[in-house]
Amino acid sequence: MGEKQKKDSKKPKQSSSKKQKQQPTTKSDTPYFKPSSEVKGLKFGAQFIVKSFTIRRASPVQLLQLLSLPDSDRPFPSVISFIPTNFTILAHHAWHTLTLGLGTNKSKVVVFVFESEKMKVGAEKVWPGEIRLGDVNKKLIRGLSGCEMARFKFRKGAITFYVYAVRRTGCGGFCRGEDLRRVLQSVVDLKDFLDHTAMLALPHQKSVSFPAV
Repeated sequence: MGEKQKKDSKKPKQSSSKKQKQQPTTKSDTPYFKPSSEVKGLKFGAQFIVKSFTIRRASPVQLLQLLSLPDSDRPFPSVISFIPTNFTILAHHAWHTLTLGLGTNKSKVVVFVFESEKMKVGAEKVWPGEIRLGDVNKKLIRGLSGCEMARFKFRKGAITFYVYAVRRTGCGGFCRGEDLRRVLQSVVDLKDFLDHTAMLALPHQKSVSFPAV
């Protein structure tokens, strides 16, 4: 009898340990949203001079080209993206050369996926067409009061992608989940950019992955 009681007493402990192991698999696949005042912004490390470099708003077609998607693909109606300006492209080259390779030659691309086209239009009215990288955190990310964001960061060689999903505070889920999935999957599928800057500087360039023909 004493041995049976000992075996029975061990069974609840084993079942509870199994439940603990299974807990991580029950986590939701939806992105983790934080208030715009708390979400992480762009990072610069010790390269403070990069904060003075500028990025500009990209057209829907330019975003498709950057993501190596065909122009015939459906554009992203709720997306605003910012890519390096020609000034930034040249400044990165100059800074990298003057510092004998110590200065970064990596650029940043920022993509905002809004939960609705109405939110996107509202942001377009108040956001500048061109902005310093050092002002992105304060004027774009923190400037969206009453909103929550989920942040995704990808390093793809010479370009670091920052993707933000934006929704109203307190909203459940994300209405533009398909657009967000397309953007994230396209970035993940991109090959590392070895030297994208010269390509981005060419207005007739059809793709940043291949030279113009």
